Amino acid sequence: MLETKTASSDRAVAWWILIGVFMLMIQVLLGGVTRLTGSGLSITEWKPILGALPPMNDAGWNEAFDKYKQIAQYKQLNSYFTLADFKSIYFWEWLHRLWARLIAVAFLVPFIIFLVKKKFKPEMINPLVILFLLGLLQGLVGWIMVKSGLEDSPLLYVSHYKLAIHFILALGIICYALWFALQLLVPKEKIIEDNRIRSFYLWLIALLSIQLIYGAFMAGLKAAPFAPTWPDINGRFFPEYQQFKSNIAIFDNPFIVHFIHRTLAYIIFIVVMTGWWKYRLTYPSSLFNKTNWLLPVITLIQLVLGVFTVLYSPDTKKLVWLGAIHQFIAMLLLLSFIWIVYIFRGKQLPISK
Repeated sequence: MLETKTASSDRAVAWWILIGVFMLMIQVLLGGVTRLTGSGLSITEWKPILGALPPMNDAGWNEAFDKYKQIAQYKQLNSYFTLADFKSIYFWEWLHRLWARLIAVAFLVPFIIFLVKKKFKPEMINPLVILFLLGLLQGLVGWIMVKSGLEDSPLLYVSHYKLAIHFILALGIICYALWFALQLLVPKEKIIEDNRIRSFYLWLIALLSIQLIYGAFMAGLKAAPFAPTWPDINGRFFPEYQQFKSNIAIFDNPFIVHFIHRTLAYIIFIVVMTGWWKYRLTYPSSLFNKTNWLLPVITLIQLVLGVFTVLYSPDTKKLVWLGAIHQFIAMLLLLSFIWIVYIFRGKQLPISK
């Protein structure tokens, strides 16, 4: 009876965490839309409590608009904006910040309830505290990122480097939360010991992480419209040598970043398909065997979405929504890799006497 009650408590905590994972994924999507619509600098202040509500009257809207007019993005890029234009970009940044507040509430309220009802095992507390602190850190990084484009900054958009840090930290929090939930949901007898397969997918996660960073660079540099063709890149398959002359071209040159992002996509697709074919008959009836088919499917969908995102990138509205879907599938692919790595453990080497 006690074991049943404990298992029920574990499942309740796990599903609470999984709801948080879903909310975090929505937050990342909102962040992507905010970036692609150029909305990130529309709110020039950080008010954790009072900022939950948008301006409530004309005077409030005009005050917010006047503050936006002081930054470089308005002066050099959006000086034609009317109040209606400003409201349209303000909405996405406000929604992005509001959803972050909702995530905090969705974490703290159940945490207190579970704590009072003694649903937590002692070993659960530290990971949950770490998860909360990571959330606070993410909020701080987000504000530092936004602040980089305010005041007298020459930036028309926030730094793509800071955007990448903000993005990768968000994905790290999502993966950490998923891992914690899996610890509560997956029975130990379902875990497989296999160094070879585990290492293969760990390397894939590392490769995908680089690709995700370049995805953030793509969004930050607005690099997709630089080469809206496929399979060639503006009539070529490789950039010209001169484009690589700068020491930081691979990070700052939109065309080079675009080329690297495409190339990594092809490499990841080939490696995923190779792994699927190689290990598809391994461990029959295991969780790995039952779910391994998802990886090539998601990877193929992501590759096709990437092509369409590039082809339609000159159309701003289509770019926003295709880019957001592309980002969502990228998160699913990452979480699929995390799932595979979770169900594998490295074999313990015998201790020599």
